[in-house]
Amino acid sequence: MADTTATAVMNPAATDHLPSFVAMPGQTDTLFFIMLAFLIAAVLMIGTLYLKLHALPEHLAHRTSKVQYEVVAILALIALFTHNAIFWIAALLLAMIDLPDLTAPLSSMARSLEKLSGRRRPPGPEGQSGVLSYDEQAAAAQPFPWQRKG
Repeated sequence: MADTTATAVMNPAATDHLPSFVAMPGQTDTLFFIMLAFLIAAVLMIGTLYLKLHALPEHLAHRTSKVQYEVVAILALIALFTHNAIFWIAALLLAMIDLPDLTAPLSSMARSLEKLSGRRRPPGPEGQSGVLSYDEQAAAAQPFPWQRKG
């Protein structure tokens, strides 16, 4: 009867044809651990690159106004969770465009109209304009020529 027990020794004729990375029975497979470390490093590097690329519109929008930055950040966040590239493209385009400041001309017109009407706001804390109540505005207003006495 033949012996059916398996031996851990390879046939000496087979070792000449095996590549050097094939492990002998009972030895550690070094190629497996090298490839495992490479795969983990590659996944971490690709993930980092993806997240940095995904945050590009937000980095570009830092130089813009607060409202524009917040809109870009929200679009980028929606793009991250929905995987729709159109939101990311919209965020990138919005970050690249300088929106005009529409409040500056309106503030200038309001200050000019205050000067013309004679109603001046007293400076508030830190040099900001305070808000006057109706009674304070009436007291600060110069009377019209027909309301002047004497």
